[in-house]
Amino acid sequence: MKAIGYLQAQPIDHPESLLDITLPDPQPQGRDLLVEIKAVAVNPVDVKVRRSSSAEGDAHKVIGWDASGVVKAVGDQASLFKPGDEVYYAGSIARPGTNSELHLVDERIVGRKPSNIGFAEAAALPLTAITAWEMLFERLEIGKQSDSAGPARLLVVGAAGGVGSIMLQLARKLTDAVIIGTASRQETRDWALAMGAHHVIDHRLPLHEELQRIGIDSVTHVASLTHTEKHYSSIVEALAPQGRLALIDDPSTPIDIMPLKRKSLSLHWEMMFTRSLYETADMIEQHRLLNRVAELVEEGAVRTTLKQNLGKINAENLKRAHSLIESDAAIGKIVLEGF
Repeated sequence: MKAIGYLQAQPIDHPESLLDITLPDPQPQGRDLLVEIKAVAVNPVDVKVRRSSSAEGDAHKVIGWDASGVVKAVGDQASLFKPGDEVYYAGSIARPGTNSELHLVDERIVGRKPSNIGFAEAAALPLTAITAWEMLFERLEIGKQSDSAGPARLLVVGAAGGVGSIMLQLARKLTDAVIIGTASRQETRDWALAMGAHHVIDHRLPLHEELQRIGIDSVTHVASLTHTEKHYSSIVEALAPQGRLALIDDPSTPIDIMPLKRKSLSLHWEMMFTRSLYETADMIEQHRLLNRVAELVEEGAVRTTLKQNLGKINAENLKRAHSLIESDAAIGKIVLEGF
């Protein structure tokens, strides 16, 4: 099968940072699905792993953690899907990635592809949808019902990126929260508003001051999706007593949790690979979650966050996608389609 891989972690402009290669076809076992990949999306985790993690021995490392495709075969313990089913998923960071013609994935982290969109549109959704859903409803525990203080007030830092784009939609559809996104350019501001933010503030300025500028004294929940260390003190200032902070990025400096004590604030990490990495008892929740997102897409309540389709899945186009992610200027999701 065709695949894209590498041997040594390299800068993206290195000629061997990503290579077109040929690998043996994998065979499904247990609860595996063998999926014929139709489209993939590129995420910041792809860039992070490519820059920092080399292959083991002389076997090429294949990355990629977003895909849509068609089930070709199933393992002897699989029961959720059958050959011919169209699926979408984000894979496991502990297994070879989706940048290949054929891919093995545990059926418990796979959802049925929304029937009303194409493979490219579907590939843009899984990783960010899982991350946003788990962050909102399992870490931050935002509910649809208002409490005695009124609706939740959710601040999404980095609202125009991949996770932010789907989080805004889910929060707008499934909760009654007042949603404030952050963005710095007119294009990203417009995108965040289109995705569901009620307000957009500028993250180049202190966040608590920007909130006060639009008449919001404090927020009850913060989803920090990027540059948490830069905004941390302002986030603490902006959070109401007993508020919740969740983050997904890797701060460049350690976070001091002591400032959280006075307000009894809570801190939550979200990593959507945790369930598949540890094969947790509730691993199948990601299957159910993705099926629910598929329903929301089919109802028109949630739309794909695909922003750019860079063409065929090959080393040259993947390099272009990685470069765009590294520029920190990407909006929504970047997708490649077909081999």
